Amino acid sequence: MTDALLNERELNFQLYELLDTEALLDRPRYAEHDRAVFDATLETARGIAAEYFAPHNQKGDANEPTFDGTTVRLIPETKAAWDAFAQAGFLAAHHNADDGGLQLPEVILRASMAYFNAANIATVAYAFLTIGAANLVKSFAGEALRERFLAPMLDGRFSGTMALTEPGQGSALGDLRTLARPAGDGSYRLSGQKMFISGGDHGLTDNIVHMVLARIEGAPAGTRGISLFLVPKYLVNADGSLGERNDVALAGLLHKMGYRNTTSTVLNFGEQDGAVGYLVGEPNKGLSYMFQMMNEARIGVALGASALAYQSFIHALDYARERPQGRLPGAKDPLAPQVRIVEHADVRRMLLQQKVYAEGSLALCLYASSLYEDAHTAPDQTARQAAGELLDLLIPMVKSYPSRYGVIASDIGVQVLGGSGYIREYPLEQYYRDNRLNPIHEGTEGIHGIDLLGRKLQQNGGAGYRQFLEQVRNTLDAAARDGRCAGLAYLLAGAVAHLERVTDSLLAQVAADADLGLANATPYLDLFGRVLVGWLWLRMAHVASRALDAGATDSETDFYHGKLQAARYYMDWELASIEAQALLLAGANRASFDMQDPWF
Repeated sequence: MTDALLNERELNFQLYELLDTEALLDRPRYAEHDRAVFDATLETARGIAAEYFAPHNQKGDANEPTFDGTTVRLIPETKAAWDAFAQAGFLAAHHNADDGGLQLPEVILRASMAYFNAANIATVAYAFLTIGAANLVKSFAGEALRERFLAPMLDGRFSGTMALTEPGQGSALGDLRTLARPAGDGSYRLSGQKMFISGGDHGLTDNIVHMVLARIEGAPAGTRGISLFLVPKYLVNADGSLGERNDVALAGLLHKMGYRNTTSTVLNFGEQDGAVGYLVGEPNKGLSYMFQMMNEARIGVALGASALAYQSFIHALDYARERPQGRLPGAKDPLAPQVRIVEHADVRRMLLQQKVYAEGSLALCLYASSLYEDAHTAPDQTARQAAGELLDLLIPMVKSYPSRYGVIASDIGVQVLGGSGYIREYPLEQYYRDNRLNPIHEGTEGIHGIDLLGRKLQQNGGAGYRQFLEQVRNTLDAAARDGRCAGLAYLLAGAVAHLERVTDSLLAQVAADADLGLANATPYLDLFGRVLVGWLWLRMAHVASRALDAGATDSETDFYHGKLQAARYYMDWELASIEAQALLLAGANRASFDMQDPWF
């Protein structure tokens, strides 16, 4: 079995040829960095992931956390991995140097995270959540809270969580029942229960900072009355020392299909006098604040799905190149040597399908990270606003496409290995189980489909959608003048035309009858996602073609031809069903909407 985590050549292609990440060095925030700093960061991430995360991936899966009523226990390698990650500075990598950070671009941080996700997605989840929680504290907490909690979260003494879901509600956050009562001293006392809280209890850090959504007593009903609170496991004194245990109790651990080394918890807030919580920002604006962490998490979850898809592809390719079985259909001599299964056309088909899902998903996540970067550090306000609008539109597809097709890539990997893929002696079955969570958490496909069609498309007068179409047309125009890519551009242009017609039709349907119009929002989300990734594959193909024209070395030509062939496969096969899907959507197909409960 291979011990590779990602393909370094692929990562460099995406960062420096497709995205031109090196151009970020011209921005004042990164003036003291250079390409060598970026590369060293990625190399450090790869080394720590290989040494501290990958070796216990299967062990953590086989020996999931336990709770004896008092203490949560993890395998000891988890703590060693946390410490290595924190000591290398990755918890603070994207923060300013004045705050103890490395002041690295978002896209470099996320590319680094891809290595950790590929090595051990369950263990790195603790760090992933802490990064998001610390960003919330940095962005919205008052100075006193930042001074008390931010530094220990950035150096690894404290970890963080996001506590949204309750037993009675999941995505319908407007119905949450956790209550916050003013304590008279500026703090609040929270009572309620949260579940599916990843990283909600463990012994990795001195303290755990829960970012909790709750409703202040007397606040308006629905999402307008939700506030955000910082609720630590242990209270923190003014001098930074730990105080007494807060009224936050672990009710139990949940037992998952995958991601097993990440604790999934049920937390009770306020079993006694109420959990001490501190309001973050203004009352009743908690959901808008939490969307920062949720959107970061959506990109992060998608990146994890991409990394698992890539691991599935790498292992399947390695196995196919080593495993001898059978002879080609045209072979007549039964005594002829067996061929490696990669020589069978059907196996190459499966590997090519994995490749377009894994590399397309990775390209989508890194592109989204580059938009996040531009929205914060682009040279002028116009560019920052445009990047933010485009990213906001694309978030539903960024989250959903890698999550959906990453699972399929992992499933295909099991199939390539055959019986070996179905046994725990090989990692493919774990990748499939781990990846299966990703279409669920941080918003299901159905939630993102409704968000896209019901809100995002027309947000800011449709500015993000218009910008997306403009960028696609620019790519189509450039690729149409490229002999290798003209045919690919023609196929993608047809898919884009279907997307535009369906979008216009569905928006009219939603305006006439929102319930009926949104009934097929998930298939529309899928159609949009496949067109979006098709655009990225055309961009990758065009970059590869130009590299070949520029005289790529012999050692590089195989890589670039592989890009072109993968793009050909994507346009021929992955876009093939869009026309039929578009006809059903534009025709307001009622099959699902008219189905009645008793008929099941």
